Amino acid sequence: GPVYQAGTLSGNPVAMSAGIATLTQLMREGFYEELNGRVDAFDKELREVAKEKNMVLNRVGPMFTLFFTQGEVRNFSDVNRTDQQRFAAFFRYMLRHGVYVSPSQFESNFISIKHTKEDLERFVELVRDFND
Repeated sequence: GPVYQAGTLSGNPVAMSAGIATLTQLMREGFYEELNGRVDAFDKELREVAKEKNMVLNRVGPMFTLFFTQGEVRNFSDVNRTDQQRFAAFFRYMLRHGVYVSPSQFESNFISIKHTKEDLERFVELVRDFND
């Protein structure tokens, strides 16, 4: 037709099926309550550990980032003042333990409904045990 449409997975039947399956899960009754409950408990535990480790935890919904600094991190300039070398050591440490976090302080991590309570507890324990 007269409308241009493009994209790697646009119209791909597998991608469309995955999208429909995702929307079906998101519309399931109690989905967001379950996810938010898990994330809130994780936030509470991780925030305590972060303080002990001189880290700052920023979170919006199921997205979070740990910053290696003191004080608030609210913008690009604040992130630029964080300890990038310490973050790089943390990234490699987590990777060695089979946990994939975002590779940059300028990115966010995401918690999904598939992350179990045990997964999130393990993450907190790894942060607690991190020594740079």
